[in-house]
Amino acid sequence: MPPKKTSTSEAPAMTQVTIRKLVADSVIVALEAQAVTIRVGLIRWFKRTESVFSRSRCAEENKVTFATGTLTNDALSWWNVYAQPMGIEQANQITWTELKRLLTNKYSPRTKIRKMEEELYNLTVKGNDLKPYVRRFQELTVLCPNMVPNTEKLLEAFIGGLPRSIEGNVTASKPQTLEEAINIAQRQMDQVTKHTPMQVLSDHE
Repeated sequence: MPPKKTSTSEAPAMTQVTIRKLVADSVIVALEAQAVTIRVGLIRWFKRTESVFSRSRCAEENKVTFATGTLTNDALSWWNVYAQPMGIEQANQITWTELKRLLTNKYSPRTKIRKMEEELYNLTVKGNDLKPYVRRFQELTVLCPNMVPNTEKLLEAFIGGLPRSIEGNVTASKPQTLEEAINIAQRQMDQVTKHTPMQVLSDHE
């Protein structure tokens, strides 16, 4: 019996252009992820530092001195470069609000913030799986605190991204916290999916 013929065809080799594009895309994704991590870290540092201010009753004129004393690595290098021309004593006279503004401009340029704010504004549930929406919503609300300055705005933004088929019921339930709204939305999604197993919930329709 003659041996079976084996296929000699192989997948076409990727071109240099394709390879360069894949590498570039990967670098962009990595840089964006790094930027998000830095911004989250910065926001958490702001909150943690302000918590210390509150507990220690730190005087307004001492806040920057204390806060900059906790900076490390690249942030410390940035502060030293900023303070050097005027002297550290003069630099410490800026307000805490101004320091936050300077750090935000350094590590979270307005263009990146605006992009994330637009994503939050347009974020909706995809298909019938609530979890990816909840996860991204929570990430973006940390990154864009000005978009949801209070619980009312937070709940309004969350409910606004739900499918129309459950949005009204979640609103009518009058949740008081985001966690409560998430639980109500999940129950509503489960009910809709159970009663219409072959129908995929449309994107915000």
